[in-house]
Amino acid sequence: MSTTPLDRTPIPAPAPTPSVPVVTARPHAVHSRGARFLLLLAVFLCAACGLVYELALTALGSYLIGNSVMQTSVVISVMVFAMGVGSLAAKPLQRRAVGAFALVEGVLALVGGLSVLVLYVSFAWLRVYMPSMVVVTFVVGLLIGAEIPLLMTLLQRIRRQEAGSAVADMFAVDYIGALVGGLCFPLLLLPAFGQLKGALVVGAVNAVAGVMVVLWIFRHQTRRVVRIGLLTGMAAVLAVLGTVYALADDIEVTARQQLYRDPIVHAQTTPYQDIVVTRSTAFTGEPDVRLFLNGDLQFSSVDEYRYHEALVHPAMSGRHSSVLILGGGDGLALREVLRYDDVEDVTLVDLDPAVTRLARTFEPLRELNGDALADPRVTAVNADAFNWLRDATQRFDTVLVDFPDPDTAALAKLYSVEFYHLLQRVLTPESRVMVQGGSPFFAPKSYWSIAATIGAAGYGTTEYQVDVPSFGNWGFILATPGRNRPQPPLRLAEDAPPLRFLDEAVLKAATVFPLDRRPQNVRASTLMDPVVLEYTRHEWQNY
Repeated sequence: MSTTPLDRTPIPAPAPTPSVPVVTARPHAVHSRGARFLLLLAVFLCAACGLVYELALTALGSYLIGNSVMQTSVVISVMVFAMGVGSLAAKPLQRRAVGAFALVEGVLALVGGLSVLVLYVSFAWLRVYMPSMVVVTFVVGLLIGAEIPLLMTLLQRIRRQEAGSAVADMFAVDYIGALVGGLCFPLLLLPAFGQLKGALVVGAVNAVAGVMVVLWIFRHQTRRVVRIGLLTGMAAVLAVLGTVYALADDIEVTARQQLYRDPIVHAQTTPYQDIVVTRSTAFTGEPDVRLFLNGDLQFSSVDEYRYHEALVHPAMSGRHSSVLILGGGDGLALREVLRYDDVEDVTLVDLDPAVTRLARTFEPLRELNGDALADPRVTAVNADAFNWLRDATQRFDTVLVDFPDPDTAALAKLYSVEFYHLLQRVLTPESRVMVQGGSPFFAPKSYWSIAATIGAAGYGTTEYQVDVPSFGNWGFILATPGRNRPQPPLRLAEDAPPLRFLDEAVLKAATVFPLDRRPQNVRASTLMDPVVLEYTRHEWQNY
């Protein structure tokens, strides 16, 4: 049957009535500038929380295990990998993006908020850290990675825009949130709450930002039963975090006590380190006060005089009217220096103000150091010694370098050729420098590397070792500036005060090293090649 062209012409639809406009909208779209602002605010807060979790895990590992480079590398690499897995895993959830995102944030708030507590308890009671840290880091990274595709879906529901524009908006706010979270962790959270409570606070913020904000924006597109379920879950998360927050101090004290043999009488976490003081009755019957920084023993009151006499008095055999102490914030080396009447001024440079504050105000420590920091001849400075030396102008007759062992990258730079070059800026040709060098018995490569580093920086050196029961065999290096200088003589000053441990005979014997403690074939340590760090980690790992 034939047809004409008119037979194939479609019949037009009736024109709409002018008083009823036709609106074309995407399903589930939310047209509101306020809603878009709130969603971007949620992106900002979630990004800040995510970075805080990452930093908290890194810092905790550095405090408990040391080896900050390894801890940072493991946390970042595992978390980034897990974020990639989380992004892929979230793809099927995009159809129900509102409920899925709220659920992800609730779980993340719970896991991230409790992460520090879980790892600390695992370390203290189970003596397991690295496997637990990897698992917790992976779970946190998995949940953070799932945020990205879900947030992208939600952002595109707010306003019709090009995909590239949505990506730019979201990542711009995400990066700004990461910046704020990274700054808030050391400047606000650690000083105000500490690590354990700080993570719990961030978890609560994460729960509110991720659940409340999103459910409020998309309240008309979410079934009531879903909203009620998610809000109930969020309330449960906040209840758990709040309960743990209330019990946090007791939990922390109990867990920390598992790490120490003696009763803890003072404990605090600073932006720089974990400080613990224990006290007990020693085997001699006298009180034994011990200071630990990041779990490493700094002194025992029973025998600290041996260490500090060996550190201070051989260096004071030269001119000593002006003295510089780098480290030694506990005031015990300072106590020995102030026993010389002709000392006119002492500058003490220690990184952590909490340590010098403890030395001034904590009665057991203040009694031990003789209230040395209150002496009018003393100026205490809280600064990084490396950077402080770059700007220092005063010259000193005697310098005592009393840093912890170089078992982190931050400490290794204080045992570098560059550091000892900087030190020469505050010395006179006749100055004497004393450096604690660790144990020639337990860590011989570390000790002789420190000695080689000082020599490579242009000093004449004399190495010696003594026995400190709490530490074992311990070594020191006496140095004088000048590449062609002979070994400085090891002796006591003519005006040395009465001592309990050292005399000339002990010093003479101290320069003799047994066969198994003599110089090793080791390299000098520099900023770019911190070999002393690797020596220290390898030699102390079994102790």
